[in-house]
Parts: sequence; structure tokens; C-alpha cells
Amino acid sequence: MYTEEKQRELIQKTKELLKISIDQIKNIKDAEKIVKDLREVIRYHDWRYYVLANPVISDYEYDKLFHLLKKIERKFPELITPDSPTQRVASGLTKEFPQVKHLAPMLSLDNSYNEEDLRDFDRRVREATGLDIVEYSVEPKFDGAGISLVYENNLFVRGATRGDGIVGEDITNNLRTIKTIPLSADFESYGINKIEIRGEVLIRKDIFKKINQERLEEGLPLFANPRNAAAGSIRLQDPKEVAKRNLEAFVYQITYAVDENNNNLLGTKIRKHNESIKMLYELGFRSPYKEIKVCKGIKEVIEYCKEWEQKRDEYPYELDGMVVKVNDISLYDKLGVTSHHPRWAIAFKFRARQATTRIIKVVFQVGRTGAVTPVAKLEPVEIGGVTVSSVSLINEDFIKEKDIRVGDLVLIERAGDVIPYVVKVIKEARTGKEKPIEFPKNCPACGSPLVRPPGEAVWRCVNINCPAQVVERIIYFASKDAMDIRGLGEAIVRRFYDLGFLRSIPDIYRLPYDRIKKLEGWGEKSVENLKQAVEESKHRPINRLITGLGIRYVGKVTAKTLSEHIKCVEDLKDWSVEDLEKLPDIGYVVARSIYDFFHNEQNIKMIYELKELGVNTCKEKEEKVEHLFEGKTFVFTGALQCCSREVAQEIVERLGGHATNSVSRKTSYVVVGENPGSKYRKAMQLGIKTINEEEFIDMIKNHIPEDLRGKVNI
Repeated sequence: MYTEEKQRELIQKTKELLKISIDQIKNIKDAEKIVKDLREVIRYHDWRYYVLANPVISDYEYDKLFHLLKKIERKFPELITPDSPTQRVASGLTKEFPQVKHLAPMLSLDNSYNEEDLRDFDRRVREATGLDIVEYSVEPKFDGAGISLVYENNLFVRGATRGDGIVGEDITNNLRTIKTIPLSADFESYGINKIEIRGEVLIRKDIFKKINQERLEEGLPLFANPRNAAAGSIRLQDPKEVAKRNLEAFVYQITYAVDENNNNLLGTKIRKHNESIKMLYELGFRSPYKEIKVCKGIKEVIEYCKEWEQKRDEYPYELDGMVVKVNDISLYDKLGVTSHHPRWAIAFKFRARQATTRIIKVVFQVGRTGAVTPVAKLEPVEIGGVTVSSVSLINEDFIKEKDIRVGDLVLIERAGDVIPYVVKVIKEARTGKEKPIEFPKNCPACGSPLVRPPGEAVWRCVNINCPAQVVERIIYFASKDAMDIRGLGEAIVRRFYDLGFLRSIPDIYRLPYDRIKKLEGWGEKSVENLKQAVEESKHRPINRLITGLGIRYVGKVTAKTLSEHIKCVEDLKDWSVEDLEKLPDIGYVVARSIYDFFHNEQNIKMIYELKELGVNTCKEKEEKVEHLFEGKTFVFTGALQCCSREVAQEIVERLGGHATNSVSRKTSYVVVGENPGSKYRKAMQLGIKTINEEEFIDMIKNHIPEDLRGKVNI
């Protein structure tokens, strides 16, 4: 555990190390001390960022420390140790994962689905132990991929999948890439020489949603749920690819612990489950330390389980229930285990997020990149409180793989707020009237022949003037994440297209306002508002324009990266694939897509056309970004009086911060307006700092970008 005094010492040491350059280190003696200090502060900052979600330095400063350590180790390779932060990602591919035996069996849990099941469990425990009231620990049941971690002499020596519970697959190199798994921890201070810890690898819900959206755009099969995504990720052959998945690990059970004399410490020195979870948290692991509750008797257990079922959607990770454990570890041997599950624990399962329904018909939609996506229209069914009436069938291969037919009864899953997914076809329910789905050979919008490029799973319409693509590109260009043209939403774009007002993106800046005034539902004021919104969009920062161009694989983050390395958008026509690959987080596939876009004559013509129409394609000055909020994440809840939420979010981002719509442990501030919603309650539960609108205004009033000042009432 880092005491306040130790943290002050490490923060001071951080400041000193940031002043050091590789040129100052002349010999190995100098290097040894600096390397030791660098590893210590990097581990501390990993703990602040990945465990507490409350960093005390910027990403830039962290990267500077990390790169200095890498340079020193490159210069003096004899100083490299297995637990160095630089050794998380191994090189080379893993052809197959060796089988390894767990130190203690990784058993499943018995399940309960109602209060009566929990009361029966409590009765059995009380009868076996002779206790009138049993103390239980209750914690969230993470829906991820089970793992076991082995540490010996403080070092992480092995990580494995659950496997059959007795033998798992050795995935040590992949697990080393996960920042919430310490490469070393001071177990010896607790008298522990060797320990096995059970945990779960997870993907945060917002990251999972983003991964599935990207896979949808690429025509790849979607992951059914975060658990499947996590399980698939930890078994990838290349640790470098695993590192890109933003995996996290929570540990929640010590299954084996011995001292240097091989004495068992479970039930003797390690007596209470909740205390063991606290110990792991203090050693730098992610654990449900803050969520765990010690309950006196089964009544408290039931109340806590119900409380969590109500708020499961607010939690940033997917949960499928709660785990109830006898808190006194010394009772475990007395209670015993079956061949399937321990008798000292049980899972209380939340209501299912799946339902069966029937496919009525299949339609084919054309996206802005020409990708043709089959969408099944369903008999409406409620899943997790949401009515689902359609589901993407991804691509032709997905349909063939699952043998999906019109009229089929299918099992649909909707985990949290992610895209509904077809889990399987209920073939036993077939009557013989079901019809195979025929994928079209021609574009359903323009009739052009569809093309399936080599190596891709998606059929595409390559007609750049295809009306469906044109409409989707205009909608995307005007969207909130791109040029943010209010009043030009999807329905309006489609209507203007049908009337002939919009045939291309530049047409947005040539709208016939006199004719629009004569349309039903439009008046002087609404037309003036639209005109003003269109004019304002001309002055958006160039990263928004790059986003709005709809380049395949280029979202907000990549657009921002590109904008930081150019003066004008059109400059990208002079960049090679190799130049683009040198930019942060841009690989070959993305670089090739950008290159192809800017080497298409029609696209370059469109950019120059936008420029002639007054759209800002260059940085008006060398855009200076204030770093007032660097490393800080803001969430807004309730109505603001000073400005719209969108403007407040843009100010935060222009000042170097991040603005998101969901509260997590990584949130720095929740700005509370009038009539706040569940985000405020969640901030209270997580202990996130909340500020009112006046406090937010005080923070920004001297730093509001010039082009946004007119949108803020101070």
C-alpha cells in the first residue's frame, strides 16, 4: 500500500526523473540507480491510473518516463529484469498454448435465481457449521474470462485459462500485457512465498461497444458479449495484438498460499475473504474491494443482491450476478466441495439478457462506405428492458455459418446497451416453411454490381454516386461527432435529398434557403437557425472536417492525430503510406485507407470545393491547445444554464481534456446541472468529485476558445 508519505516521495522522484535525458547517463553505475527509480515510479503511476483510475501525471509525462526506461535498457541490456514495465509485451507468436495444472482446482459456482435458493444455501451452511448467523461477503460476479495467476518470490511467473478447472492453457505472455496485473507484488511482506489468485479478464462496456462498431463497419462477425471478446482476446497468438484490446483483470479469490516452509496460510494467516481482497487491492491489483460488502445473515445478502441488480447497467463492466461467499476462510474445509462447486459459495444470477423471437424478413442496407449489411426484421421482443425489432446479420458468411433463414426462431442476446446479436438458430423449431436468405448480386439502392474485395467478408457497392452512400455520407458529415450542423439531422437530409437540394457534401453550403422557407414545417426562424448552423460549421477545427469526410477506419481519435501533423487537410495528398504509418496508432490498413482517399481525384476536388465555399480546411493560426484539462475526464449531467452540453464538452476537449457520457472510475469531474440523473448518483457511489455549474465556469472563464465565447453565457 502506498502511504501518503510514500506517494509524496514518489511524486517528487517523478519530477526529478522527468528532467533526465539519456545523454546524461554515461555508465552502468549511473544507469542502475535511475532504472530502479524509474521502475518504482512507473509502477506507482500504473497503480494510480489502472487501479485507482486517478492519475497524478499527464499521459505525456508517463510516456516520457517509460521511453527513458526503454532507452536505458536498450543501452544497458544487462539491467533488464522480468518484472520491468517494459517487459509486458513479448515478441513473437505463440503457435500453441502449453497445458498447465492449477495449484488448486478452479471450480464452478452453484447458481441461485431467487431468494428461496439463497435461503436454502444459508440453511445448508448453518447446518454444516453449527452457526446461528453466518457472516457472508457479497461481491459482483464479473462476466468475463476466468484466469489464474501464480506469483513466486513476489514475481508473476505464470498465468493460465480456467480450462477444465484442473488443467488450463499457459497464456502468461498474453496476461503480462494487461496493465492491471502487476508483474511483481510484495507478497513476502505478508509472509507469502507462493500464491495462486483467481481472477477474470474483462473488457469495459464502452470499449466493447466501440470494438463491435468497428467490426460491424469492417464486416467482421460481432462478439456476442464482452465475455466472448475477452476470452477470444486472451488466446490471440500475438501478445502485441492482445495489448491493443484494452483488457483489464479483476482478482477476487486466493486459492493457494504458502510460506517459505510450504505451510498453508489459507484459513490460518489469511482468515477472512474480505480482508484477502483488501490485501490484493493494497498490493496493486484490481479487486472488488470497494464493491464487496460483509453481510450478517442471509437477509442482508438478499437486500444487497437486489440493490446491485437494479444498478447493474450503471456499472462500467458487464455483470451477470453476485457472488456470495462464507467470509471465514477457516470454515471452507469443514464445508467442503463437490466435484463441481464449493459448498461455501454460491452465485445469485441476475435476470437473463436473452430472448427468442422470429425473423419476419431481411432487408439490405447500404452504408456510407458502400458496405451492404443484411438486417433481420424481428417480431418485437423485450430484452433487458429494451424492445428489439431488428438485428444486424453482419454479412453473407455469418448467415451461412449460422444457417439463418427467414421465418427462423432465433435466440437474441443484448448485453448492457450494446448491439443485439443472433446467438443461434433454434433449428428444432423449424417447420419446413423457412426460406434461405439470398444475398443480392446488385446494389439495392442503385443497381450497380456488388463487389467483394479479396480478403474481405463484405460485399460493397463501388459506385461513389450511389444515392444510399451519398445520403449516408452527408448525414455523417453533418453529425455531432463531425461538423455538428444542428438542424440538419438524418430526416432533414433525406428530405432535402429527395427534393434535389442535396446531392453532395458541398451542397450543404449551397442550400436554397428561399425554397426551404416555402416547405411545410419551415418558417423564417427555423431557416435562419439552419443557415446560422451551416455558417458556423465552416469554422470548425480541421480535425472535425477530417472526421466528417468519412474516411474508412478514421474516427475522431485518428482525425485528431492527423490534424496535429498537418497545416491543411489537402496536404495529406502528399503523404505516403510509410509517412502515415509513422504517426501514433496508425497501422498499415488505416494508412492505406487514408492514402487511397487522398489519392482519389473526386475526393480532392470535393475538399477544394469546400474550401472555395468558405469551409476551413487549414489551421487559421498554429492552433494552440491549452492543456488546462490534460489528463482530466469530464461528465455532464442535468441541464446547464451557461451553454448547451455539446458546447461545454467541446470546451473541455479544446482545453486538452476528455468529455464522455458515462461515469467510471476514470472520471475526474462530474459537472452537475439542474435535475441531474443517474450519472450524479453513480458519481456519489464511486466517490467521483462533483462540481456545480458555477465551479465549472470559474475553471474555464479565462480559457474559452474565441470561436466558442459567443455560445457561453457567463
